[in-house]
Amino acid sequence: MSRPLIIGHRGAPGYRPEHTRCSYELAIQMGVGAVEPDLVVSRDGVLVIRHENELSTTTDVADRPEFAGRRTIKRIDGLDHSGWFAEDFTWDELATLRCRERIPGIRPGSAAFDDQEPPLRLRDLLALLDDHRAGGREVIPVIEIKHAAYFASLGHDMARLVEAELAASGWNERRVVIESFELAILRHLRERGTSAELVFLIDADGIPADQLSDPTARTYADWMAPDGLDVLATEVDGISPDKMIILAPDAEGRATGPAPLVDRAHARGLAVFTWTCRPENAFLLPEYQTGTLAEYGDWRGEWAVLQRAGLDGVFVDHADLGVEVFGV
Repeated sequence: MSRPLIIGHRGAPGYRPEHTRCSYELAIQMGVGAVEPDLVVSRDGVLVIRHENELSTTTDVADRPEFAGRRTIKRIDGLDHSGWFAEDFTWDELATLRCRERIPGIRPGSAAFDDQEPPLRLRDLLALLDDHRAGGREVIPVIEIKHAAYFASLGHDMARLVEAELAASGWNERRVVIESFELAILRHLRERGTSAELVFLIDADGIPADQLSDPTARTYADWMAPDGLDVLATEVDGISPDKMIILAPDAEGRATGPAPLVDRAHARGLAVFTWTCRPENAFLLPEYQTGTLAEYGDWRGEWAVLQRAGLDGVFVDHADLGVEVFGV
């Protein structure tokens, strides 16, 4: 069985606030083969690395009196969200913020590094990866484009912005993976002739956000059916389902996987990644939970099911643990 690509999900957020320079540096130090930046857009069209465009869960924006008037409510992907949003700030303003741990109750060790680093742009991470490459360490970016249809409604063409950034940084001729929960942006990139590998993210339920207004649109479950995989095989290079789909828990929360989806996708020439491996009980199936939500459960037992699946890539929050299990 070949070793999957081990992807530092937002860097190493099990130990440092997500998407910070120190989080990415630690993931690379721990041996990952790739890191994953999520992209949103500033008001002036800069690609900013944040998991969501709402900023208050991962930065100090709510404590900044000069930005108090920016708080608002927005409807994004069919849901109302309250807070401060990247698209309402210039990059220069965003660069004054400081990053914080998203789930401090689960990860107090990471929260100890709050308020030390500013957000990054995509170009900052690509430059960091260039530095490591110059030192003999090749690490690829697995870029997730967030809320592409929503940003398009504001006049931001995410495909064009990403392509321009990759070209300006010299990464358009190197291995890059681009992923999204929205198939339309991946199709747009393919139509524009991107050389990046395209991966369709698949949630455990629901429908892609860019298809919410289409009553005939396929659900994520439909895309995993044989005829859905047949279509995907002509449009993307791989799929990345929620790990729960691979684990296939029964009604009591016991893993019955690996699910046959992996073999079905491979038979159609699609690579298969999965997300996200985390050792805390809060994120494990019930049969692998052994203590409080913040404590580590039997993560090795759960991840062993994923290891047997023959995956091509795995997203991990704790880079060292991912390398320990999947790097053999």
